[in-house]
Amino acid sequence: MEEKKVRKKRKLGSYPFFSVVFSITIALCVLGLFGWMLLHSSKLGSQIRENIEIQVYLNKNLSQSDINRIRTSISSRPYTLIKDNKPQVELITKEKAALEFIEATGEDFKAFLGDNPLRDLLSVKVYEGYHALDSLSQIKSEIETLRGVFEVSYEESLIESINQNVAKIGIFLLGVAVFAILVVIMLINNTIKLALFSQRFLIRSMQLVGATSKFIQRPFLMRSLTYGLIAGLLACGVIYGFTQYMNSSIDGLEELQEIKGFLILYTIILFAGITVGYLSSLRAINKYLKMSLDELY
Repeated sequence: MEEKKVRKKRKLGSYPFFSVVFSITIALCVLGLFGWMLLHSSKLGSQIRENIEIQVYLNKNLSQSDINRIRTSISSRPYTLIKDNKPQVELITKEKAALEFIEATGEDFKAFLGDNPLRDLLSVKVYEGYHALDSLSQIKSEIETLRGVFEVSYEESLIESINQNVAKIGIFLLGVAVFAILVVIMLINNTIKLALFSQRFLIRSMQLVGATSKFIQRPFLMRSLTYGLIAGLLACGVIYGFTQYMNSSIDGLEELQEIKGFLILYTIILFAGITVGYLSSLRAINKYLKMSLDELY
């Protein structure tokens, strides 16, 4: 008894769910992982810059009220970094500085000098926007005009090196960002194009019976939106799981993370999945709609 082969009837707008969603998810994960690296590198760069300090050395024998006056004046300036609603201006007394020196070197200079030659100083952290050497020079000149200030100094070569390295990293990440976006677009576009290849004759059949282009496009585009959304959600889940794993594996990594940044990243992933999937489907359908019968073969 011969077995009859039953061919499943194809429905307009249907194409492989698993392979398409899987491929789009992989492409979006590439974008998400790059975004993950970008978020952490950006935050790390900010933290490095936040540690840039200006040392304000004070005149000797200043009263506590004079020290407080200078500290308050510097704290109110727009270039002074504010963290947790607190100006980052730390007073390091000459006694504390002497103890730190002795602990670091193991030599008690007061034993043979008979006095502490160090000065009280204010360690001032500066906002990123004022890290250019020109800005720091202006800040130095401004602080030195304050009564009771002996000298202002900062590590010019170190700051210049940090600024140059951060700029180089920014240019590199920009190049990688463009490359990652192009890769994602190409992967999704080729995935949709191959998926719709099996529907080309069905599209032609619908044209022959008088269906309009919009009628033919609608089911494909609706499905592409659904597939893009599902792939985007899956990619967000992968990035979230990867983040939790890395947080448990690397101490201090969680300190570089902000909820706002990750929400933006997840929104970009979802938007990319839906938008690129939709536009790729539209482009592929229009291509098959314009093909001749010979070209379809």
